[in-house]
Amino acid sequence: MPVFTRFHQSSPGDGTSGAGPGPERDEEAVTAAEEVERSDAGAGSRLSRLRDWRTRHPRAARTLRLTTTALAAVLVLGALLLPNTLPALEAVSFARIPAEAVLGAVVVLALPRRPRLAAAVLYGLGLTALTTVNLLDMGFNEYLGRGFNAALDWDLLPDAQAYVRDTLGGGVATAAAVGAVVLVLLVAAVLVAAAVRLANVLARHRVRATKGALIAGTVWVTCSALGLTLSGGPIASERGAGALKVHSQRTVESLRDEAAFVKQSKADTFGNTPPGELLPDLRGKDVIFTFIESYGRSAIEDPVMAPGVDRTLDTSTRALEKAGFAARSGWLTSATYGGSSWLGHSTTMSGLWIDNQRRYRTVSAGDHLTLTKAFQKTGAWDTVGVMPGVQKGWPEEKWYGLDKLYDAFDLGYKGPKFSWSTMPDQYALEAFQRQVHGKKRDKPLMSFVILTSSHQPWAPLPKMVGWDELGDGSVFDAIEKAGSKASDVITDTTKSREEYGRSIQYSVTSLTQWLQRYGTDDTVLVFLGDHQPIARVSGNGAGRDVPVSIVAKDPKVLDKVADWNWTEGLKPDRDAPVWKMSAFRDRFLKAFGSTPHPSRG
Repeated sequence: MPVFTRFHQSSPGDGTSGAGPGPERDEEAVTAAEEVERSDAGAGSRLSRLRDWRTRHPRAARTLRLTTTALAAVLVLGALLLPNTLPALEAVSFARIPAEAVLGAVVVLALPRRPRLAAAVLYGLGLTALTTVNLLDMGFNEYLGRGFNAALDWDLLPDAQAYVRDTLGGGVATAAAVGAVVLVLLVAAVLVAAAVRLANVLARHRVRATKGALIAGTVWVTCSALGLTLSGGPIASERGAGALKVHSQRTVESLRDEAAFVKQSKADTFGNTPPGELLPDLRGKDVIFTFIESYGRSAIEDPVMAPGVDRTLDTSTRALEKAGFAARSGWLTSATYGGSSWLGHSTTMSGLWIDNQRRYRTVSAGDHLTLTKAFQKTGAWDTVGVMPGVQKGWPEEKWYGLDKLYDAFDLGYKGPKFSWSTMPDQYALEAFQRQVHGKKRDKPLMSFVILTSSHQPWAPLPKMVGWDELGDGSVFDAIEKAGSKASDVITDTTKSREEYGRSIQYSVTSLTQWLQRYGTDDTVLVFLGDHQPIARVSGNGAGRDVPVSIVAKDPKVLDKVADWNWTEGLKPDRDAPVWKMSAFRDRFLKAFGSTPHPSRG
């Protein structure tokens, strides 16, 4: 039995050898030996007690073995057949024969003990990876309307944690992050243990297990050859291998796409257009581009949300007409869904399809001409950004061509946050008027405004107050305290849909009332949604379309877009034209007199 000891280094003249065992070594050696013996004795004692229990209670021991084996089989089969969407999570989804289970049984039956154990552990880890990506797919499909992309979506995890922190608090965000890690480790431990358990059971009953694997394989081949199905799904399943194949292909394709996009982003239809040939037909106009968070087609057409939103759009259209404004509206298909609003903003402004974070980083680090920067490039406009959702450094300010950025800390707000939103839209617009739009200047103004009150979880929601009562925002204290709790709305789909609809009504009302109050003969407002709300609110299978409107007093402005065939008013018809969001920049530039001079990169 090995014993680990420490040598005592003596000093000269103490009568001992520096390398020899002294009294201290003998004492430690005895102590270590005793501890090992006690440990071995303890393990042997526990094993002996377990054997004694099995001998005294054979029926209970047999029941425990069978239950453990059955549970292991359920866990392995469940992991292999787990769907990647919540609607598919039904009992019938697990009534399949997974090919991976049959092949796994064949492999472990053919291996000796040590390789069999290693194969079982690797099998369990593979099941862990499969379960993890399926759960991630469920979450992404539920909120973003698409599956998880292992090559791109890790970048979104910090944003997800920040959203939870801002919405539910730092403690919940930390607990959620720790809980996710613990859950993955727990799943790994359980599935590895289950795979090892089944491998050992198959090895102990090799003959019967071999016959069972042969029968299962024959049934699988037969069902596959005949195309037999159950509730619309094949009985002979390859769900596990298919899911991992899809994710691996998605990863490879994403990496290839990134390389191709780098080249694409360097080419620009208006890249070499001289300043004097950009936007000549808007000279002298104050142009405002405004995004309303999560303002999607579902808000206008969904039977739960549409009645209130449509009334607001109709009322606002009439009020604007009374103030001398006219509007035209259509549809744009957003590059994102349910979140990642900056992808919608950048796609609209750049004319490039920016549907993931890697593309966003690539293009925003370059010099591809944004629509907002085109205004700056002319030298005929002052350009500003008003972004109450920005709470840290934002280097994209330069790429967007903004002379000045007003973020959450620059607007003088002293009131409460409304969940994720730092301030109500009405206040942000009034601050914009007070600090930017209402000031005298030598040049007209191009403004890039992002409104945030309709950001999920839509609780608590602000309410309209008198424009002269806004002050520093403290007037919203009582409204915030009386509002719904985010945790109550997040967990209730019906409430989420209702509150989402109300949030859009609030944002549209804030913007249109601001325009009635402060708009002039030279004001041109372009406002649109950045994306649809999360799939749980917009509905399974909902598209990516968002409304877009142009509002102006000068009829010459709307005459320039007459051939777009957009609907009169703020509510686009169902059959109004639908363009990809990336098409808007070039169409807008051409409509208002810009001359293309392409750059090739």
